[in-house]
Amino acid sequence: MVMIMPKRTDHNQAEIIQALRSIGCSVQDLSQIGRGTPDLLCGYMNKNFVIEVKNCKDRAPRLTVCEEEWIRRWKGQVAVITTIEDAIAIILQDSLLD
Repeated sequence: MVMIMPKRTDHNQAEIIQALRSIGCSVQDLSQIGRGTPDLLCGYMNKNFVIEVKNCKDRAPRLTVCEEEWIRRWKGQVAVITTIEDAIAIILQDSLLD
């Protein structure tokens, strides 16, 4: 029997969700889906953003094997972020390109 453990949410994720919503993003938390699925689906100015949240202050963010596989198969944008500033930059930089 295979035991599936619930996915752990990074402690900075709630703050990041709140910050994204404060600039007008819609945010759907996908973190409990598991199997490598990124943590957040965000919408801003008619664009969608897929974001994987990592909690890494002292080292580079490390993806799990499942996350790497999911990102490799995905045919769209995926950002890996560690801070509120990273998240907002991804959203606003892309929006400024239009």
